Amino acid sequence: MDNSRKFVTGGSDNPGPRTQALIERRQQAVAKGVGNNHPLFVHKAEGAVLHDVDGNQYLDFAGAIGTVNAGHCPPEVVEALHKQLDQYLHTCFHVGMYEPYVALAEKLAQITPGNFPKKAMFMNSGAEAVENAVKIARKYTGKPGIVSFTRGFHGRTLLGMSLTSKVKPYKFQMGPFAPSTYKAQFPYPYQRPAAMTEEQYSEFCVKQFEDFLLTEAAPEEVAAVIMEPVQGEGGFIVPLRSFVQGIYQICREHGILFIADEIQTGFGRTGEMFASTIFGIEPDLMTLSKSLAAGFPISAVVGRAEIMDAPNPGEIGGTYGGSPLGCVAALAVIEKMEREDLPARARKMGEKIRNYFCVLQQQYPCIGEVRGLGAMCAIEIIDPETGKPGKELAAQIIRSSFVKGVVLLSAGVHSNVIRFLAPLVTTDEQLQEGLAIIGEAITELHSQPVRN
Repeated sequence: MDNSRKFVTGGSDNPGPRTQALIERRQQAVAKGVGNNHPLFVHKAEGAVLHDVDGNQYLDFAGAIGTVNAGHCPPEVVEALHKQLDQYLHTCFHVGMYEPYVALAEKLAQITPGNFPKKAMFMNSGAEAVENAVKIARKYTGKPGIVSFTRGFHGRTLLGMSLTSKVKPYKFQMGPFAPSTYKAQFPYPYQRPAAMTEEQYSEFCVKQFEDFLLTEAAPEEVAAVIMEPVQGEGGFIVPLRSFVQGIYQICREHGILFIADEIQTGFGRTGEMFASTIFGIEPDLMTLSKSLAAGFPISAVVGRAEIMDAPNPGEIGGTYGGSPLGCVAALAVIEKMEREDLPARARKMGEKIRNYFCVLQQQYPCIGEVRGLGAMCAIEIIDPETGKPGKELAAQIIRSSFVKGVVLLSAGVHSNVIRFLAPLVTTDEQLQEGLAIIGEAITELHSQPVRN
């Protein structure tokens, strides 16, 4: 490893002896279907740095798949959790209510888009939030249909994977799927027809959705449309504002609820607290999780009060939903994000990331596109000779970066998109070092034959 590195020692000896021993135990005890991206066992995490059990240090540009926008172990969150631990761990809100649940509902109603009365309910995971948002939408409208979009990701539960678009690894041989779910086309600006401008392409995609409501799902039977304002697992695809507003307006015209899935885009990642603000929409319902509580398991559905009140008592909820620990962690995270203006930090980080790779793109045509919104950035890797998705090259860049000390993840239906989800507390120095390491990996691998 380059001795000039300040924040990483890399994993040239990885898996080290302790890691290898844990991998062997993991293989014996943990189900194979629980995937792992790297041979990494974490001993300690702080800010943007991971320490493994063999003493290696890594810059975390994966951010636990976008759950630690506020950083690993923010002191404010740790302090709030310690304080709560001394009071009570769990009473079940359905049995013994507690103030943090109410306080978090009040806070989310205040900070989410829309100048109208809102209410919230809490669960444990993003998939549970999606499930409950659909239940609420169907209860309120009395209609069964739910429309999601191609390349969208909404979880791995039965309904979640029914709404999710990528077949492998999320849906293969796991059907039949939930009924009355439909998929409309989501724009992919990078792959638009050459003869179209971006705005023309956006208009075309809106027109496709109008036709979809004639050919696939009658609007009279559609309860809600669920959309990630920026697609996450689908490849960090950023639609034009006109597309999102066009779908939103069509929903308004037909009495269809608009659910914004902000599980990955929320809490500062895109440069605003919520991406819906950037696209100028006020969703009827929003699903939230991931960075809501710095990685502590909690999720939320927030929306118009009259819609949220459609289910009767007992029809939504869960034993562990909105745990006291999750609620106090979330309140501490939101306070930190507001105090330190982490959305503004996301905008600055995103500009640095995109500028770096735009320069690199001029040297290495394997970088097909550099894209993103705020610090939700990605590079699409292609075969420079054919222009086809460069899945293996992307995997090699990720592996090489890991050995050098940076943790990355892929995305996209072809797994050829490298996404960046570094904590928003990552310093400029850490960001610069991490980008340089990734740049080295691309430089070293670009001219080498791709190995399967």
